[in-house]
Amino acid sequence: MKKLQFALSLVLLTCVVESLAQSQSVQPAPTNALTLQQYRLPPIPESQQTDAQKKAAAEFVTMRKTPLIGPFISLLRSPELMLRAAAVGDYLRFRDALPPKLNEFAILIVSREWTQNFEWTFHYPIAIKAGLDPEIVKALAEGRRPAKMSEEEEIVYEFSTELQRNKCVSDATYSRAVAKLGEQGMMDLVGVNGYFTLMAMTLNTARTPALENGAPVLAPLPH
Repeated sequence: MKKLQFALSLVLLTCVVESLAQSQSVQPAPTNALTLQQYRLPPIPESQQTDAQKKAAAEFVTMRKTPLIGPFISLLRSPELMLRAAAVGDYLRFRDALPPKLNEFAILIVSREWTQNFEWTFHYPIAIKAGLDPEIVKALAEGRRPAKMSEEEEIVYEFSTELQRNKCVSDATYSRAVAKLGEQGMMDLVGVNGYFTLMAMTLNTARTPALENGAPVLAPLPH
């Protein structure tokens, strides 16, 4: 009987959360109890890690100077994939040809397209610190095309949105991106979209909880 009551309580709580999601575009982070229960791929205790996983985790810490976090916790199930993904991300986050503000803008676009809340809450403060206008971020969170973007921001928005939604980029958008960002910048923008799509897919599959850092949490967009 108690199990039945608990199950019914969870169903009711889920209905409330979904109802709020439909009525708001940005909402508070869900409770830890709900998100942690949904977390499919939580951290693997070191005592339960394979030798390959222990080695990969140690290499990650050496590479990033930080413990495993977010998607890398889940990716540790495939140690070599995790390390190779981390190496690509290391380039795209810290050494690519895009200015930090544009780089973070592209990441937030991907996060919005995939409604990926760990990725969004992690990169939201970084994007603001890099100089991205909070009004642009607010519009993006609400599923609106941001107003008053710079030319470079508009290019990143159009290019990334077309790539995410249409699975291709028009000639006009491609030409603008190459003219303004150069071929390397354009290619790195493709890389940011692809890499953070992989991260979003991993996080959504794992149901990784959002960070509770004060950043607004995304609600699902209407289909």
